[in-house]
Amino acid sequence: MKKRKILVTGAEGFIGSHLTEALVRAGHEVKAFVLYNSFNAWGWLDHCAPDVKGKFEVFTGDVRDYQSVVAGAKGCDTILHLAALIAIPYSYYAPSSYVDTNVKGTLNVVQAARDLGIAKVIHTSTSEVYGTARFVPITEEHPLQGQSPYSASKIGADHIALSYYTSFETPVAVLRPFNTYGPRQSARAVIPTIITQIAQGAKTLKLGALTPTRDFSYVEDTVSGFIAAMESDAVLGTVTNVGSGFEISIGDTAKAIADVMGRDIAIEADAQRIRPKDSEVERLFASYDKANMLMQWRPAHGGLEGFKRGLGKTVAWFTQPENLARYKSDIYNV
Repeated sequence: MKKRKILVTGAEGFIGSHLTEALVRAGHEVKAFVLYNSFNAWGWLDHCAPDVKGKFEVFTGDVRDYQSVVAGAKGCDTILHLAALIAIPYSYYAPSSYVDTNVKGTLNVVQAARDLGIAKVIHTSTSEVYGTARFVPITEEHPLQGQSPYSASKIGADHIALSYYTSFETPVAVLRPFNTYGPRQSARAVIPTIITQIAQGAKTLKLGALTPTRDFSYVEDTVSGFIAAMESDAVLGTVTNVGSGFEISIGDTAKAIADVMGRDIAIEADAQRIRPKDSEVERLFASYDKANMLMQWRPAHGGLEGFKRGLGKTVAWFTQPENLARYKSDIYNV
């Protein structure tokens, strides 16, 4: 593997922190681009694994500011762009902030890459851009459906990124992860919501819709997808899915987690967690054939058996007292 100088935007987040650690362990020189704040907090990088602590550079900035992105990207040959606003419910209340961060932020990244002569940019998409599946498994040719301001902003960001490949030959690829889960994920997502409620003693879980299905991808697989895309020139100018190739309903996911944790649970519908009817994505189920063909990638946690292994590792992390204490399971995390 070629050793690179890599800028990771959104490095302080759930996936970004895991990716930063994996890149450092692989011997790359990593610059972690984190959102500036007056507390000098680096998100999950403040709690990174001991073997990588102090072995990466931290750059504080804001992807919404072009000069900030240029300053962060100088000296790098690769950009892995993960910075984004991602919470779907919050996008109903603050849609313009999603355009500013997701669309304009992506524009700033690809423009900086063009101006600086960056060798490769991997832009992060999301399975939410597909909306409710019209056919399964979902291939990269599936129509795009912006069923929330969040997904619409990501559709725009994806097209901005790819337009720089077609217009200026900027070496951009789009990686489209399905529903990533694992240690450090925000409680705005369903799997941490279920785990933390059970771990903190709830007998009745408060959840939203139970019938939608998701293709849950363990974070280690998503990270390996980024690294595989970074190493493959075949993905340039195109979109590539990474997912588990397995779908499960939210209701069955709750039962699987309760089984892993050895608990009996009941489920109560919480109206504030229900998305508007036409905004709910009812079915997601990935095809990763293209990823296998172009970058020889397959999930290590595919299928039901792999999902249960991933859940076991996720539960183990969340139920450590110091980790569980960081979560507020008694409120709805938007």
